[in-house]
Amino acid sequence: MRDFSTVPVVMLLGPPGAGKGTQAKRLEDHFGLIQLSTGDLLRAAVANGTEAGKAAKSVMEAGNLVSDDIVIAILRDRLGEPDCAAGVILDGFPRTIPQAEALDALLASQNAAVHAAISLEVEDDAMVERISGRHTCGGCGEGYHDTFKPPAIAGKCDKCGSDDFRRRADDNPDTVRHRLVAYHNETAPLIAFYADAGALQTIDAMGEIDAITKTLQQMVAPIIAGVRGPLADQQTTTRKTQMEETQ
Repeated sequence: MRDFSTVPVVMLLGPPGAGKGTQAKRLEDHFGLIQLSTGDLLRAAVANGTEAGKAAKSVMEAGNLVSDDIVIAILRDRLGEPDCAAGVILDGFPRTIPQAEALDALLASQNAAVHAAISLEVEDDAMVERISGRHTCGGCGEGYHDTFKPPAIAGKCDKCGSDDFRRRADDNPDTVRHRLVAYHNETAPLIAFYADAGALQTIDAMGEIDAITKTLQQMVAPIIAGVRGPLADQQTTTRKTQMEETQ
């Protein structure tokens, strides 16, 4: 097993629509970390035909949920890839206490741990409005919102001029409220779990996206420096340069 003792492991917690994916991507770009989301990991494993990916494909084709064991196996494979030595941001995993315990065991086997579990604190009613108002342009994929980002000309995409706007079937108030109930029942207990482990930090995620990003960066910077040690700045600069060269 790889020695992950100097590899930062950061996790973002929060309900659907809290901005975990957006903020994880920004942290990835700023610090040179690797964003790991469950959905992306599953799709990549299936596409690459790994053993765990084949198992996941079989389960999904049968219309069943992928088991925690398979997800952990896929995560173990991904952590073994060289780029993860820069550090990782977990986005959307774990979702339950058993998953968190399995993750702890996986990380412990590699001399690692979750160094920070950052909870993006939001209000349920605001999440219903934020998610149910989302829609995208069917022509170019540009994202819009009924309240926060309507097109400049009603019914016309600002970017490509298309009038084909689409909404996800589950982006409606009733479904969003159901997802929030599921979050509070299954995932919110992770807040206490990581608080007991001394890894929990919280942030008010109801403000402007850029302001939230700045606060998160201020939270994460000392964590990375503490885990990586004296080479933190050098490793971050090197990783960011490599990413820029491949773009």
